[in-house]
Amino acid sequence: MAGMKSLKKRRRIQVIVAAAVALLIAVGLIGYGFRDGINLYRSPAQVVEAAPEPDEYFQLGGLVKEGSIVNRDGVQFDFVITDGTVEVPVSYVGRDPRPDLFTEGQGTIAKGYYRDGRFEARDLLAKHDETYMPKEVVDTLKESGVYQDPNS
Repeated sequence: MAGMKSLKKRRRIQVIVAAAVALLIAVGLIGYGFRDGINLYRSPAQVVEAAPEPDEYFQLGGLVKEGSIVNRDGVQFDFVITDGTVEVPVSYVGRDPRPDLFTEGQGTIAKGYYRDGRFEARDLLAKHDETYMPKEVVDTLKESGVYQDPNS
């Protein structure tokens, strides 16, 4: 009977080891799948500290600097995204008209590429209303001490 018990124990250890290996593989694959997604959002300070590769598509978030919107041909325009300390010049090169809620002093997220010191925005997300601001933008502004909570 003693042999039976050690066989069960060995089997249980094999199952645990197999489960642990499967879990590690799953975590590895999830991490690999998200590696682009995790780095998707950056604040102006992060972009200036460590410039992303020119072909890396990511989201840049912050406030549209007052007095920085300059209209160009068609729907294209330039503006500056700031986190209160660092400013990044942005050129909107997308095809859609500017969102109605996209105004100076408001939170925004631009999606695109950082090249030669400028951010080329393909898409823009504006605040949906006066109190909504993307969480990442709020965190960025809190870090630099610019953000005032509208509810406090």
